[in-house]
Amino acid sequence: MAADSNSSPVGGEWKPEIPEKHPSVLEPAVLIPGIILGVLGIIIGAELITRVGITPNTSVIGAIVAIGVARIPVSILIRLKSVHRQNLLQTVISGATFGGANGLLLPIGIIWLFGRPDLVPVLFIGVLIGLIVDMSILYKVYDTPSFPGSGIWPPGVAAAETIIAGDVGGKRALTLVAGAVVGGTGSFFGIPMDIFGVCWIGNIWALTMFGVGLLIRGYGQTLLGVNLTEIYLPHGMMIGAGLVALVQITLVTLGKMRARAADQESFTRSGKDLKQGFGRGFGAYAVGALVLAVLAGLFTEMPLWQIVLFVVFAAVAAEMSEILVGLSAMHAGWFPAFATALIFLVLGMLIGFPPLALVLLVGYTASTGPAFADMGYDLKAGWILRGEGKYPEFEKQGRLQQYWAEILGFACAAVFILVFYRRYFEADLFAPVSRVYVATIQAGTSPEVLRWLLIWCIPGAVIQAIGGPSRQMGVLLSTGLLIFNPTAGWTAIVALTIRAILMRVYGEKLRKPMYVLAGGFIAGSAIVSFLTGTLGALRRS
Repeated sequence: MAADSNSSPVGGEWKPEIPEKHPSVLEPAVLIPGIILGVLGIIIGAELITRVGITPNTSVIGAIVAIGVARIPVSILIRLKSVHRQNLLQTVISGATFGGANGLLLPIGIIWLFGRPDLVPVLFIGVLIGLIVDMSILYKVYDTPSFPGSGIWPPGVAAAETIIAGDVGGKRALTLVAGAVVGGTGSFFGIPMDIFGVCWIGNIWALTMFGVGLLIRGYGQTLLGVNLTEIYLPHGMMIGAGLVALVQITLVTLGKMRARAADQESFTRSGKDLKQGFGRGFGAYAVGALVLAVLAGLFTEMPLWQIVLFVVFAAVAAEMSEILVGLSAMHAGWFPAFATALIFLVLGMLIGFPPLALVLLVGYTASTGPAFADMGYDLKAGWILRGEGKYPEFEKQGRLQQYWAEILGFACAAVFILVFYRRYFEADLFAPVSRVYVATIQAGTSPEVLRWLLIWCIPGAVIQAIGGPSRQMGVLLSTGLLIFNPTAGWTAIVALTIRAILMRVYGEKLRKPMYVLAGGFIAGSAIVSFLTGTLGALRRS
C-alpha cells in the first residue's frame, strides 16, 4: 500500500508510513522493550497512586522513550523508528500504568482496608475480569458514531504529535517543543496546562460546561454557603446526565439519532458493532459479578433474589461507569472514574446491599472506566499515525495490535501487583480514594440522600438532553462539578476565550498550528507531572 499525503488533524502535512502489514506486538523489537516499559509503567503507577494519589499519563513518556531508543545504533532497535512500533510501545506502558494502578491496585486495597485481606485474591480476579471487559468493549466500539476515531481524546493527540515530531522534525517539531516548554513551565507553577491544551482541541460547548462545572464546584460553598457535595449536587447531576447519555447512545445504536459529525463521516465500525459491544459487554460484566459473588461467599449473606439484583446492578454500574468515563475522556481528557464509582456505591447503599457486597461492588465498578478511557487515548494516537481512517484495513490491523499491546501492559501489571501488593498494603500504602470508599460504607446513608439525588438528577438530565449527543454538555458539566479544582476552571475559560479570539481573527488557517501547540501543552504538562509526582513519591518513601 502506498501512502498518500495526509493532513494530520494536529497540524501540518505529514505522510504516514503505510506498509502492507502492520507491525506485530510479538516482534522481539516490540515485545522485549514492551515488557520493560510495562514493568516501568506499573511501578510508576503503583508508586504515585499510593504515595501521591495520582496516576500520570505515561503515553507521552513511552513515546519519548521509544523515539530515544530508536536512535541507538543497534539493528533490532533501529526498527523502532517505525511510528507504528512506537505507538505499540506507548500503548503498553500506558495500559500498565492506568490498568494496573487504577484498575487493579486501587480496588483490591478497598477489601484489605475493609478488614478482609483473605478476599483480596477473589476481588483481584473480579477486577481483572472487569478491566479486560472494559478495554475489550472500547476496542469493539471505537470509531463508531458514538465514539468516533475523529473524537478528541486529547492525550492521544499529544502522544501522536510527539511521535510525529520525532519522525519529521523541522518546524513541526519546533512548534511542539515550544508548546511543551510553555506547558511544562505553566504546570510547574501550578497552572493545569493540559486543560489549556485540551480547550484548544475539543468541542467548545462541552469544554465550556466542563469549565463552568469546575468553577461552580470551586466557589459554590463560598458564594452559596452550601457544600455542594453534602447535598449531592454533583452526584445527582451526573446520574441524570448519565441516564440521558445512555438513552442517546441507545438511539444512535438504533439509527434514530446521530451526533452531528456522524452524517459527514465514514466509520470502520457500525452501529451494530456498538450494540454488540455494549450488549456482550453487559453479559460479560454480569458473569464477572456472579463469579465475585460466588467466590466471596455472598450466598451466605444474601438471599437468592438479592444475589440476582446484585449481579444485575453491578453489571449496570460497570457499563454506565465506563460510558460516563469514556465520554468525559473523549471530550475533556479528564475522567471522573473515582467519582462515578462513588455514585454507584451510594446507590448500592440505598438499595440495601450488605457491607461486603458494597465493597465488592465499588471495587468492581472502580476497575471499569480507566482502561476504556486509556485505550481510547492510545487508539486515537494510532488512528492519527495510521492516516485517520483513510486506510481501513491497515487501521483495523493496527487497532488489533494495540489491543494486544494493552493486554501485554495489563499482564505486566497483574504479575507485579500479585507479587508486591502485600508490601504496599502492609506498609499502609493505599490509593487515598480507597479509604474514602471504605469510610463511606462504614458511615451508611439515609433517605435524605436519595431525595437530593432525585432533585439534582433532573437538571443534569435536562442539560444533557438540550446539548444532544455531540456536545455532551450535561456529562461534562457534571464532570467539572465532581472535581475540586477552581484553577483548572479559570484555565479552561481563559483558554477557550483565547481560542475564540484567535479563530475569529485568523480563521481556519490557524487551526493546525494551534493543534500542534495544544499537543505540546499537554505533552509538557504530562512530563512535568510525571517528574514532580515521581520526585514526590521518592521523598515520601
